[in-house]
Amino acid sequence: MSVVTKKGDGGQTALMYNRCVPKNHPRVEAYGSVDELNAALGLARATAAERFIQEVLLGVQQDLIAVMGELATLPEDLERYHGEGYPRVTPEMTARLEAWVKQIEAQKISFKGWATPGANLNAAALDVARTVCRRAERRVCDLAESQQLPNAEILIFLNRLGDLLWLLARWNETQAAAEGQAMA
Repeated sequence: MSVVTKKGDGGQTALMYNRCVPKNHPRVEAYGSVDELNAALGLARATAAERFIQEVLLGVQQDLIAVMGELATLPEDLERYHGEGYPRVTPEMTARLEAWVKQIEAQKISFKGWATPGANLNAAALDVARTVCRRAERRVCDLAESQQLPNAEILIFLNRLGDLLWLLARWNETQAAAEGQAMA
């Protein structure tokens, strides 16, 4: 089977269960932004020297699969989607993010230079992921405002994730400074 199907040549794409919508549909914008976030997190994970960051980001990437799946499913198909065993975004997923935030906040972190990303490669990658996360959050807000987001936990999850990514970048910069690496 080829990835070239030509089915999208007319500007349409399929959601779960072959529901076709325009490629610029707010739902496609939402899960597409989360897909970009997942790729940005992959880059941040690949450039991370610290095992803690690698493990946190891998866990988040695995959770994003559930986020994208729910976003790629129309509300009227969600019961079927979950009935087939696909994961739901849960408060427990958000609680994991909050636990990591608390763990990082309990340490001495420098916020010096936070408004100018790029102190090192991994911190910069984390800040790129954070900004992509905030865009994804805005796209999901669009769905919520149009009553097309049955699971409000998705929005909460993305909000906490943006916070976590900001803190991870600051933690990374603080660790690098303690080890004598160059800071911007």
